[in-house]
Amino acid sequence: MYKSSHVRGIIFDMDNTLLRSKINFQMMKKQVADYLIEHDLLPVGFPIQEHTTSTMIEYLKAKGMSEESYTEVMHMVVQHELIGMEGAGLESHVSELLKALMTGYVLVIVTNNSYKAAVQALETTGIHPYFDLIIGREQMEAMKPSPSGYLAAKQHFPHILESEWISIGDSWIDGRASVDAGVPFISYGLSGHLMKEKGITPVAHIDSLLKLLDYV
Repeated sequence: MYKSSHVRGIIFDMDNTLLRSKINFQMMKKQVADYLIEHDLLPVGFPIQEHTTSTMIEYLKAKGMSEESYTEVMHMVVQHELIGMEGAGLESHVSELLKALMTGYVLVIVTNNSYKAAVQALETTGIHPYFDLIIGREQMEAMKPSPSGYLAAKQHFPHILESEWISIGDSWIDGRASVDAGVPFISYGLSGHLMKEKGITPVAHIDSLLKLLDYV
């Protein structure tokens, strides 16, 4: 079993890791993809099925997507996020886990959601006070699977050594971002097959959040 010699900082994904999100990611992706196709922004044959909304957007940003198109697409995304965050609940054992960790570790959230939507959801569910730093998409150079959010977290806490971080998330984009930032990644939930397809090897997989305590 993977066991770090000394973990001091833990980076969490938010949706479907801490929060039982009601964001309809498939509908969000379809709306964004339809807009991009309608405006001839995606090349013919672009493999939409292999992408998330964030990876499509980051692909086009790198290709020089106009500010107007970016703003329009992000408006769609924000609307889905705000609707999906209304009434969002917690994953099982979240409060119990955070209470066990809060005094001994620096706790960070890195999410592709907007900072505003993230804070709103965390305050509504009552877990906002547990976290030392929240990084939304506005605080990172590029959304996950870019490692920039994880690198920003590490830079924010320079007293924590490279070897003293660990992260947890439910999606391959969390794993890719974490690994590329040099942070060992623990996968949570039912995403094991996608991790393998994307060439990501987590240091561990857990199906209950309380099992994270075994690795720190």
